[in-house]
Amino acid sequence: MFPRIKKSGKYQYVQIVENRREDGKTKQRVIATLGRLDRLQESGNIESLVKSLSQLSNRVILVLTSSSNPNANAVSIGSPLIFERLWKQLNMSAILNELLDKRKFTFDIERAVFLTVLHRLIASGSDRACDKWRRDYRINGTDDLELHHLYRAMAWLSEPLSDQTDAAPFASRCTKDRIEEELFHRKRDLFSERNIVFFDTTSLYFEGNGGETIGKKGHSKDHRPDLNQMIVGMTLDDNGRPLCCEMWPGNSVDVKSLLPVTDRMRRRFSAANCCFVADRGMISKDTMKQLEEREIPYILGVRMRLVNEVKHEALPQAVSFKPIYPEGKKAKDPDPLQVAEVVVNERRYIVCFNPRQARKDAADRLAIVEKLKTELPKGTKHLIGNKGYRKYLKTTRKAVTLDNNRIEAEAQFDGKYVLMTNTDWSAEQVALRYKELWRVEYAFRDIKSILETRPIYHQRNETIRGHVFCSFLALVLRHELDRHLEKSGYNFEWADIKQDINNLQEVTIIENDQTLVVRTECIGCCGKVFQSVGVAIPPTIREL
Repeated sequence: MFPRIKKSGKYQYVQIVENRREDGKTKQRVIATLGRLDRLQESGNIESLVKSLSQLSNRVILVLTSSSNPNANAVSIGSPLIFERLWKQLNMSAILNELLDKRKFTFDIERAVFLTVLHRLIASGSDRACDKWRRDYRINGTDDLELHHLYRAMAWLSEPLSDQTDAAPFASRCTKDRIEEELFHRKRDLFSERNIVFFDTTSLYFEGNGGETIGKKGHSKDHRPDLNQMIVGMTLDDNGRPLCCEMWPGNSVDVKSLLPVTDRMRRRFSAANCCFVADRGMISKDTMKQLEEREIPYILGVRMRLVNEVKHEALPQAVSFKPIYPEGKKAKDPDPLQVAEVVVNERRYIVCFNPRQARKDAADRLAIVEKLKTELPKGTKHLIGNKGYRKYLKTTRKAVTLDNNRIEAEAQFDGKYVLMTNTDWSAEQVALRYKELWRVEYAFRDIKSILETRPIYHQRNETIRGHVFCSFLALVLRHELDRHLEKSGYNFEWADIKQDINNLQEVTIIENDQTLVVRTECIGCCGKVFQSVGVAIPPTIREL
């Protein structure tokens, strides 16, 4: 049946018409004539009739502008659906529940951890902010969680274990270590070809004291020496997947962190034959000696301006450079990275030269020198206070002048960096492997900016470590999503992914004891993200 407008003379009439088949043909029969259209519109009888009819259906909710008072509530469903699937694919629910076996918590810790990790990915901020943020999302199993449950979950992640074998130098072996190891062993197929591990550190400062012992003042990479901080070390495999994170007091020195990490990695993850790749802050004579004694393969960056053996012997001997091309890049790169191998006192150095960076370094230095020539006659106080200017100046009792010897000496460093290795890999392989260290640096940028681990307001060591570890788990989920997207042939910006999946919402409408759920449209890359992860998009309309 359907309504029809029938014109008769100068008026239009509303009729209810039924289609039926007679003798193989469709015929229409007028069931009723409701009246003149203009009079029905003036009286409001059409709205009343339609509303009355809608009450007879369990699958229809009618919203009329003038006479309805529905209750509507919208929540975001995209990110919980996607990352819940990845969480389960990584066996995170099973891992946490096994570790929680025989523990009698009065709330669901697994759900509290997932909620916190999802918050790190999508919005970040403090755990107090997480408690408010979740109201706008439909996250299964989190309705009964309260703020103090989140704090308790953070403390559980850093709860010391009874077995302290392989404990870190500055922290007890705790729940988060077991989670990292279980993640590794359950996804061991992903690491079957592993032969390299990347390691780097960064610092995270505190707004408060930073716990009982972990918050200390030290060399701040955030340029905040006035605040207490902690040191976070991150280890990634050669596929870019986070393996584990380590946490030390803020006054720890980078050169003392590599050996404990390598020793623990080899025992915890059966990584006896892995080559460790680390940045320039990890080198000291004692570190090198112990790496050699342990027969640990390594590729380490060298501070070429501070190591005399490199500055006075390795760099001058590096005269014959050979270009290297990553697979598929030869025809596209007119200025490829170049390498030269030099052996000094039985130590193997790989000198890397980037022509584009060399031109930039030379141009920057020339601009500074020209600026100094202009500014020196005006006075020197403001120049000496500038670190970039000061290194090109020579100060005597009588005057401040340009240091031409220093300017000339700096040219030998243009576009270069130096690596030290004890592997038998070719110079090209060593240089390309070291370049992949950017993955760790990118992960730290995620922690500090995208995931915004700071500010850290927790007052206890345990909750601080749990807070940071949730950011590590967020990186694990993020990498898992990237892996699915890459496998499906997609390459989306994280900001676009986050915006588009958050825009997928469900609106629950309640009217006259009837409830209907309406899903918003998938826009941007949202549908492709769901497809790559293997999650079905909910129906457009469904009833409850």
